[in-house]
Amino acid sequence: MSVRILAVGDVCGEPGLDFLNRHLGSYKHMQGIDFTVVNGENANVVGVTPRQADSIFRAGADVITLGNHTWTRTEIRPYLDEESRILRPGNFGPQCPGRGIAVYETKFGDVCVLNLMGRFTLDSNTDNPFPIADGYMQEIREKIVLVDFHAEGTSEKRAMGFMLDGKASAVWGTHTHVQTSDACVLPKGTGYITDLGMTGPVNSVLGIEPSQSIGKFMGDPPRRYESAKGPCKMEGCIFEIDETTGRCLKAEGIRLT
Repeated sequence: MSVRILAVGDVCGEPGLDFLNRHLGSYKHMQGIDFTVVNGENANVVGVTPRQADSIFRAGADVITLGNHTWTRTEIRPYLDEESRILRPGNFGPQCPGRGIAVYETKFGDVCVLNLMGRFTLDSNTDNPFPIADGYMQEIREKIVLVDFHAEGTSEKRAMGFMLDGKASAVWGTHTHVQTSDACVLPKGTGYITDLGMTGPVNSVLGIEPSQSIGKFMGDPPRRYESAKGPCKMEGCIFEIDETTGRCLKAEGIRLT
């Protein structure tokens, strides 16, 4: 028997949140999805509020993962302690609210989800994710292990994928909002994709109004990011995982418009 895991790329602003709420449930039903992880760290364009996290859960997420904008909205901090289904990167300091790893009961057995963040070009005060990931893998006993690695560098993400090959069921990258074409099963049985992509406006720069992004590169003064308008998309990856061994059988990038 196999289970179908859906990982959904970064939800960007209210347009992405609205698209997720309108389409995720029916898409899961159509694809026979058993478990869904959604990266929600950009639901507020930068950061996520408790209201937006609740909306992502209502849309059909079993777990929400975060990233470098975790602390942008301060009201999320108590929510991270109260709601076990939302994870922040596990390589933040242990004094930080919330958790970076958790185990969830499902009809097909326990699922372990781990959220980590890379350090290459990300100005965040985090511990090295590689020894932390390696240490967790020595302690995890669940067969199905899923890892969201929120990182900038493709080399950093691919290195993590290969380090965890044969230890995790699936490893995927988030943060860059541009879906990569390398969904695959690595040699030792771990499903992998360098970046899931994003959920939000199609005609945008990473979810942001293009003129605003162009202005930033032209040297305009900083201002609050604005979500782009127009049609939206949902990007991610489906991993088919053997229920008995925890190994990935197939990985397929997806895009819904």
